[in-house]
Amino acid sequence: MEEHDLVRRLKAKDRAALDYLYDHYSGALYGVIFRIIKKEEVAEEVLQDVFLKAWDKFDQYEASKGKLFTWLLNVARNQAIDKTRSKEISKGQKTSGIDNLVNRIDSEDYIEQRIDGIGVKEVLNSLPEEQKFVVEYLYLKGYSQSELAEEYNIPLGTVKTRLRMAMQTLRTTLGLT
Repeated sequence: MEEHDLVRRLKAKDRAALDYLYDHYSGALYGVIFRIIKKEEVAEEVLQDVFLKAWDKFDQYEASKGKLFTWLLNVARNQAIDKTRSKEISKGQKTSGIDNLVNRIDSEDYIEQRIDGIGVKEVLNSLPEEQKFVVEYLYLKGYSQSELAEEYNIPLGTVKTRLRMAMQTLRTTLGLT
């Protein structure tokens, strides 16, 4: 089905168009959601929420602003991020079991191997320890500034200052200033 026909049918609330949309877009959207959520059952729930939201709010889609897939991708990404910030997920992360700990350690090991291969570790090692810690958690482990501050009991202003100082040092080290 052509995208403009699909859009027209979705705006007309054609359920067959929604089925087509799900069949052709759900796989790619699930992949994006899963990369953010990292829990299969929660990612599936978020995927359903994405299609419900798309169905309910389809009148907000404007073809002149971008492709349908791009719009759906943004809806999916935003839903997944919102879910990670929800109390349900944050409680689950704080009380995760030993299996999650093992997976996290394996994942950190993988990140270490990946960043070693492209020379990032050497550059990060040039930073003072507190700045290196902030950069690693914000950029390599996906924490937000407020999550890092709360989780490690560091004032938010301190996190922001350390990040700013680290970015200045990295720009100088990499010759970007």
